[in-house]
Amino acid sequence: MQEGNEKVQGRTGERTRMVPAGWARVTPAGWTKVVPTGLTRVFMATEENKCPGFIRQNSEPERSWELESVLTNRKLRFVAKLEQQFVCPSCSGIVLNPHQTGCGHIFCAHCIRAYIDKGGISKCPLDSISIKPEEIFQDNCCKRELLNLEVYCTNAPDCTQKVTLCNLQDHLKACQYEQLICSNSGCIEILLRKNLSEHQRNVCSFRLESCQHCRQSYTVSQLLDHQKTSCPEVEVPCSNKCQQMIKRHKVEQLQQDMLIQQGALKDKSLLVNSLDRDVTLCDSTLTTLQRSVEEQRVHISSVQRELRDLRDVLGSELNEELPSLRASLDSLRQQVAVAESLREHLGVLEQTCQRHTRLLDIHVEQLQCNEQRFRQLESTSYNGKLIWKVRDYWRRKEAAAPLNSTPFYTSHSGYKLSVRAYLGGDSSGRGTHLSLYVTIMRGDFDSLLPWPFRQNITLTLLDQSGSRNHVTSAFSPDAGSDSFRRPTSDTNVATGFPRFISHSDLETPRNAVYVRDDTLFIKVKVDTTGLDDL
Repeated sequence: MQEGNEKVQGRTGERTRMVPAGWARVTPAGWTKVVPTGLTRVFMATEENKCPGFIRQNSEPERSWELESVLTNRKLRFVAKLEQQFVCPSCSGIVLNPHQTGCGHIFCAHCIRAYIDKGGISKCPLDSISIKPEEIFQDNCCKRELLNLEVYCTNAPDCTQKVTLCNLQDHLKACQYEQLICSNSGCIEILLRKNLSEHQRNVCSFRLESCQHCRQSYTVSQLLDHQKTSCPEVEVPCSNKCQQMIKRHKVEQLQQDMLIQQGALKDKSLLVNSLDRDVTLCDSTLTTLQRSVEEQRVHISSVQRELRDLRDVLGSELNEELPSLRASLDSLRQQVAVAESLREHLGVLEQTCQRHTRLLDIHVEQLQCNEQRFRQLESTSYNGKLIWKVRDYWRRKEAAAPLNSTPFYTSHSGYKLSVRAYLGGDSSGRGTHLSLYVTIMRGDFDSLLPWPFRQNITLTLLDQSGSRNHVTSAFSPDAGSDSFRRPTSDTNVATGFPRFISHSDLETPRNAVYVRDDTLFIKVKVDTTGLDDL
């Protein structure tokens, strides 16, 4: 690097200083090369705006200096050739933050700081006059002159705009040739501002698109895998290898199973009815046989009396008819045996009827259980949101008993929660306020979820007048509280607002209707940001 003498017109007259040929130092950490055409390459520029011990030239509010950071690693080209009055005589850098000494010479803030930090008496390198800290002030006039110089956009030659140096930063915020990083999470592409919008909407593989089945947003790279493997609304072939396509969450499969069980119960009911008819027929047959047996017994008694009479009267003739009478008696005994056999068969049928009746009761109970489970599945939310309809407000308020909502989930394999309400108030709000709490419940997938629970929760009392003057309160879980740790019982201790809203504001509001037709609606929303579905 060659050095030479240059004359600079300062505020106190013409002065001579040593300047490295073709170079000027902007900051202590970077160098700026001054090209004869006015082209400037800034490698690094970081300089503080204020120096301790300096005073201001006037009472005008000092402007925050951000241009130095903007010029980092950019080419700066002035429209007109840069005058030497804007070059520091000590370090030969551009005087972006000029300070004037008592002798009238202008230096950059870094050089002035260096002189002060040396301690003792520092002298001006141009006229050897002592530099006193109390005489140093920031030369805003010189700064304004430098900022009013015209420069070419640092994105030249693509951008041909010429602006003043003070407006360069504002121009770069709108320049269509400025290089920007794609804002889509995970994308590291660097593009011109004019191409960024098209890239983010149609080209970027990290852009978010909505699943056409479940309407959830995923990146383009993840959307196809989501639809193939995990989307609960995608139709898939039936697991029973039939021709029907069903949705993945298998709610319809449960309906089909219930229909099959109902059909089986109907068949068994028909069988029981048939057995009842058989039993009735057997009862009728047995009654007939019993009557026949009695008649036969009466007939046998009559015959025996007649035989005795005949034996006395006929003698030998009776001996000749005796074999036929014996045969008739054997026939009657066989009929009695058949009747006894039918009685035993009737007992077996009665036992069979009782067994089928017990089976029918078991299936009816199972059907009721399945119907209850199906209703619960239909009303269960799996997106972290729940709108709870509370009926019989006045009666339940007077009862002062806690009410619990149906459980809801942050996802199909997420956290399980419920809402607890004290219409008459609880704790510090007893008798004066509506109290609302949220309870973390033990779920089937707790061992796969992160603990403690950290998602923000919002509770809202909905306005039913249409004015949307809802009452909303939210809280962030305390990671140290047992209420948000993994449940070891069915539910954790409830957490929420004992004084959510006063009874006067709830029942007689000015610009809203919270209780209508003896009913109010409570909405709870769990912030699922950061939660990945398993």
